[in-house]
Amino acid sequence: MLDKILIANRGEIALRILRACKELGIKTVAVHSTADRDLKHVLLADESVCIGPPQSLKSYLNIPALISAAEITGSVAIHPGYGFLSENADFAEQVERSGFIFIGPKADTIRLMGNKVSAINAMKKAGILTVPGFDGPLTENMNKLRAFAKHIGYPVIIKASAGGGGRGMQVVYRDQELEQSINIIKAEAKATFSNDMVYMEKYLEKPRHIEIQVLADGQGNVLHLSERDCSMQRRHQKIIEEAPAPAITPTLSRYIAKQCVNACINIGYRSVGTFEFLYENGEFYFIEMNPRIQVEHTVTEMITGIDLIKEQLRIASGQPLFIKQKDIVVCGHAIECRINAEDPNTFLPSPGKITRFHAPGGFGVRWESHIYAGYNVSSYYDSMIGKLITYGENRNVAISRMKNALTELIIDGIKTNIELHMKIMYNKNFQQARTNIHFLEENFI
Repeated sequence: MLDKILIANRGEIALRILRACKELGIKTVAVHSTADRDLKHVLLADESVCIGPPQSLKSYLNIPALISAAEITGSVAIHPGYGFLSENADFAEQVERSGFIFIGPKADTIRLMGNKVSAINAMKKAGILTVPGFDGPLTENMNKLRAFAKHIGYPVIIKASAGGGGRGMQVVYRDQELEQSINIIKAEAKATFSNDMVYMEKYLEKPRHIEIQVLADGQGNVLHLSERDCSMQRRHQKIIEEAPAPAITPTLSRYIAKQCVNACINIGYRSVGTFEFLYENGEFYFIEMNPRIQVEHTVTEMITGIDLIKEQLRIASGQPLFIKQKDIVVCGHAIECRINAEDPNTFLPSPGKITRFHAPGGFGVRWESHIYAGYNVSSYYDSMIGKLITYGENRNVAISRMKNALTELIIDGIKTNIELHMKIMYNKNFQQARTNIHFLEENFI
């Protein structure tokens, strides 16, 4: 087992990683910006190192500072969490070249999956259905692109190849808008991701967002851990996730999951990972793979009883998977609400000091967060401040418990989206699983 790891992240995921390390007897090093010196995981870690000022580029995205912190503390491995550098192949490569273990996939795998065009081509080779689209990055030949868009039929969507987090995409409904939309997304992709490669796909009108969780040890053993429904989104960003996905038959779930397992074997995948699909009219269309732990990994843990972070750590230490596919039993239903520090109506961030805080409790309730009364929510980082997860023997029980838990959750001093989550939980269409990725925008925005 790993002796000491550096946690290259902040907030709730850093605390989640620290807790898993403690259970496995692994020493921890917390890195932090000057704005984060009082975070929970920083205070609880065996050691802590300040790596820069509040700006992410000068701290959590500062590769030399992170590797230096690992060197001076005698860490043997680095866990990137999610966000920040977790999908940065250059970071994974530099970590390994510096003599440390990167707790995640190999750099080449991250590079393959991080580029949406190469990821789609890899999945096509593995026999996985993809959304109909232009074969490769878009060329400068607008006549050819217009002809292709007409061939697959409007609307189409233009996406940044290196995009993520809901950034770098635009829907095009008419031929006259195509060239301008391509130029806009190319400019945004260049500014945001330092890569202006874009591609085109058919825009599905009413799909659901379904994803498959996989676990691979890099030694030929790959498992699938059921599916999740992440269709509750605003501006392409998830706010509610649940597992298993409602109205997906076990037969259909096993079919697409086995395809994901085969794809992992083909690319020599290692660590946790998530295959994301758009699901419409009984078909799964691959859109991307996330080569890291997901925010919503908690709901999969609740229905399978498997600690994904601990499995990540074991795999990074060189241990093979001891769990077999037949050992994985899906039981019950889990729902996660992302609690954000933002106005529930405008979604504008709401930084500031939390004056009063009370966490919910009770049977089947899980609260994952780094906040506390007196904590100052910074304007420098993502607005998510916690995740509320409820579990029940079925979906109705999980929803009922979520209603109660949201009522008990008190966060004063800042605005949060708790009110929005309450509205969704009481919505009859949500309760009856009659939703798609546009549901939130059509009903609440």
